[in-house]
Amino acid sequence: MPSAELSSWNNGPAKTAILDFVARVTSEGGPDHVPPADRIATFDNDGTLWCEQPLQVQFSFAQHRLNDMVARDPSLAERQPFKAYVEKDMAAIKAAGMRGLFEVGAAVHAGMTEEAFDRMARDWLAEAKHAGLGRLFTDLVYVPQLELVAYLQKHGFQIFIVSGGGIDLMRAFSEEVYKIPRHHVIGSSVKTRFEIQDGIGQLVKLPELNSFDDREVKPCNIGLHIGRRPILAFGNSDGDLAMLRYTKTGPGPRLALLLHHDDGTREFAYDREFRLSPLAEALDNAPQYGIDIVSMKRDWAEVFAP
Repeated sequence: MPSAELSSWNNGPAKTAILDFVARVTSEGGPDHVPPADRIATFDNDGTLWCEQPLQVQFSFAQHRLNDMVARDPSLAERQPFKAYVEKDMAAIKAAGMRGLFEVGAAVHAGMTEEAFDRMARDWLAEAKHAGLGRLFTDLVYVPQLELVAYLQKHGFQIFIVSGGGIDLMRAFSEEVYKIPRHHVIGSSVKTRFEIQDGIGQLVKLPELNSFDDREVKPCNIGLHIGRRPILAFGNSDGDLAMLRYTKTGPGPRLALLLHHDDGTREFAYDREFRLSPLAEALDNAPQYGIDIVSMKRDWAEVFAP
């Protein structure tokens, strides 16, 4: 395999496993050959494709929208769950978990059309920066993962994002940043209502959760939206474990990868203590389940683009 392949990945078991797997499933006439139509790969987003610390980007986006709403209606700041976010009560926010975060997002974006939401998300992403690292959130994508996505696409894989994050926020940047089509994004969603506004059919967001795309819901949504079991899946938390096991336990060649954030120098070191999206069960049982661990510290030559 040319040395230029996956150049930001260090030589080691993880890189070897990826290269060997792709070589096997794309080898015409080989015993493990997989037709292109079945070469489905699914990636989690937060913590797998871009930085999720100290809180997922969805939090900052919902906070931005909430601040605008409180400016117009200060009484919101006295009502839960908004009060916790206005006061940045991290204990309450973390206690509510990712589902609580998304439910707040559903409430603050209710009444918007999907087109208006997309414009607002794009405008926000063009300027929004990580408070600690001082860079645009869209600059804090992992270079090794961008290489891996491009490498898989080059070899006939169809790449899907399957994330607990909001589907519409991810669709606002997936094509430009990841080169993954927006219709290949599966995420948490709110219910919508069809309306005619000024003669134009619109989908209007409702303040009600439709699907919280985490844990066992991920395989269900893969079946619903893709209709094929992935042969490769990549995650970073217990929320991805069901997707990894759904992938790994299918027939034929399979590869399930789990990113361990163990590099506190170049990014952040965390796993089971991150209450919003912990990594404990998947980490402890990875060998038993046949999941390959990817160490950010050991396996990645770089994390973010310079």
